Amino acid sequence: MGSLYRPTLKSGKPSARYWVKYYVNGRAVRESTRTDDKDAAKRFLKTKEGAAAIGAPILPRIDRIRYDEVAGDLRTHYKTARDDHAVPRWAKVALGSLDGTFTGHRLVAITPTLITDYVHRRQAGGAANGTVNRELAVLGRMLRLAYEHGKLARLPVIRKLKEAAPRDGFFERAQYEAVRRRLKPDLQAAVAIAFRFGWRMQEILGLERRQLDLEAGALRLDPGTTKNDEGRLVYLTPELARLLAEQLDRVRAVERKTGRIIPFLFPYLSGRRRTGQRRRDFRKAWAKACEKAQVPGRLRHDFRRTAVRNLVNAGVPEKVAMTITGHRTRSVFDRYHIVSPADLQAASRRLAEADGHVSGHVRAAALDGRGVTAENA
Repeated sequence: MGSLYRPTLKSGKPSARYWVKYYVNGRAVRESTRTDDKDAAKRFLKTKEGAAAIGAPILPRIDRIRYDEVAGDLRTHYKTARDDHAVPRWAKVALGSLDGTFTGHRLVAITPTLITDYVHRRQAGGAANGTVNRELAVLGRMLRLAYEHGKLARLPVIRKLKEAAPRDGFFERAQYEAVRRRLKPDLQAAVAIAFRFGWRMQEILGLERRQLDLEAGALRLDPGTTKNDEGRLVYLTPELARLLAEQLDRVRAVERKTGRIIPFLFPYLSGRRRTGQRRRDFRKAWAKACEKAQVPGRLRHDFRRTAVRNLVNAGVPEKVAMTITGHRTRSVFDRYHIVSPADLQAASRRLAEADGHVSGHVRAAALDGRGVTAENA
């Protein structure tokens, strides 16, 4: 059983606040009730005794744990859960926004009201609802981790925002060709991979020569190098095999010029300091090519929707298409399958052809004098 008492201060006077003493697994625990109300202190003691009796976690520090501590726990969790021992880039960005608001706050003070205030400030600062939702997801993961570690007694309710409709941009073949022609040859090969297989551009630019097997006609992404950490293997079309063979010739030419081995499939081919280094991006060249092709504002990410649509329309089974593009869930894959006006027109033509076939069958039957009855319909 526990006890209630008021400790003696250095001045020799008893403390105004009550303290409790109770036992957990035979070990004495002393804790301040933070109140001078004896009845409230008794209720506090009964709560602690009840938790100890049923083996529930006792959290003597729950009111002193701060956001900073559990944010550090989350960063450690990300580092230990990943092979590269690094916090994911998207989590770093979200944590940067959360740190600016919640650093220094006690964990128990992060209530739905405070979270709502955070959302309001982010929206007022121009953040999109989708961005805020990603940040709230990181905050929720942090709080669940704190709960699992016994640093939080109850999880606050976090309500997500309604997001804007997903982008529906994609490339028709003529648009893709128009943009590709206005890029340098090495970048033409890179966007050809994106157009065919829907791989993210950073996944493509990170490819190394060892991941290309021209004899087998295969290209692969290693596990851990993709967004979902799963590897991928695809087989090249004749056009892609030709483009990548030409790209290898360009890389070998740079090797001979610089006198060093270049492991990357898409390195910088020129430049005083960066020749032979891994290419990081080509945003300016892409934007300029889109403007010249009269499709300004298009994104490289639109190739993911384009590839999904092309694979499905070509009759590739959806499970195989998802494996090629790297979509883990059916819901996301369906969202990327964009239906264009041309698709709707093609469907209308097929219906018209079907109607013509049925109508022709009915007319022939009528001319034969048989007609269409319930027995031969």
